[in-house]
Amino acid sequence: MIVFYIILAVLLFGILILVHEFGHFFTAKLSGVQVNEFSLFMGPAIWKKQKGETLYALRCVPIGGYCAMEGEDGDSDNPRAFTNAKVWKRLIILAAGSTMNFLTGLLIVALLFTFAWDVIPGKTVAGIHPGRPFESVLQVGDEFASIDGERVYTQADITMLLDRDTDGKHDITVLRNGEKLELTDVPMQRDQLDENGDLKYGFLIGSQEKTIGSVLAYTWNQSMDFVRLVRLGLSDLFTGRAGIRDMSGPVGIITTVAEQGTHSATVGIGVENVFYLFAFIAINLAVMNLLPIPALDGGRIVCLLVTAAIEKITRRKVNPKYEGYLHAGFMVLLLAFMAFITFKDVFQMIGG
Repeated sequence: MIVFYIILAVLLFGILILVHEFGHFFTAKLSGVQVNEFSLFMGPAIWKKQKGETLYALRCVPIGGYCAMEGEDGDSDNPRAFTNAKVWKRLIILAAGSTMNFLTGLLIVALLFTFAWDVIPGKTVAGIHPGRPFESVLQVGDEFASIDGERVYTQADITMLLDRDTDGKHDITVLRNGEKLELTDVPMQRDQLDENGDLKYGFLIGSQEKTIGSVLAYTWNQSMDFVRLVRLGLSDLFTGRAGIRDMSGPVGIITTVAEQGTHSATVGIGVENVFYLFAFIAINLAVMNLLPIPALDGGRIVCLLVTAAIEKITRRKVNPKYEGYLHAGFMVLLLAFMAFITFKDVFQMIGG
């Protein structure tokens, strides 16, 4: 079955790339910008077809893809070049790829909650094991709102946020009888063994009735939680809480997907877990692509805004080739970093 999950992962990666590039392609066409090529994957083409002004291609290296617009990284006299489009149109085109990835993740989560889940996880305390140190502070019926300053979007956030703090005391905001209540220095640690020998916090969280409203609300909250996880991951990298070893590229992600699927109780549950993971990846890609780093969409948006401001003040057009050099240089660095992470993933996979 591992081959099945690897193929599924590769297909889903291709869909995420296709959706992202289609966002750029569709909005470029809608804005009257000339698209020279729309390609899925990189490297030599294994299939291509010219239709009108656009070359459509499928390439052999299953990483990335692109929507090549006229004048995107250089000057062009073509009135339909990207650089000659109005600023607001260029902003929409640049943001469209990440928007499509986010909507894809949102849709996957909504479909999973609608068709695969019988109940919607809640955030309300349903029971407390006797003798817990927080027994006199936390009450049955309390709904977790935030932990240590971080909002609780989903049920999984409760243990995730508690696990991030190692001193065993937490500032918790709960909703009790319709009112917000601040609980400070609440003692909570994983120190109670369950029947499987796993350490637990010693409280139970209930579920909520599955309705259209609860599905929509939980879908949005889960998506916002995915966005927050990207921020926490980047923060952990900068603070040293996580390192290069914890990062994964396409090989590492496909390996994780295969493990998720093969370790599931049934094929159906395995497929659900894989799609859930790819919902996170889709939203992760949406956020990461909007980071203000040259060569990424977010970097291009920042450069566009800066260039537009300079041109507004000086009333002189900035030569786009300089921005092209900047993006090209960072693209080389990003590809080198991706290659490094890929080799790291391969060595970790071989070494176990």
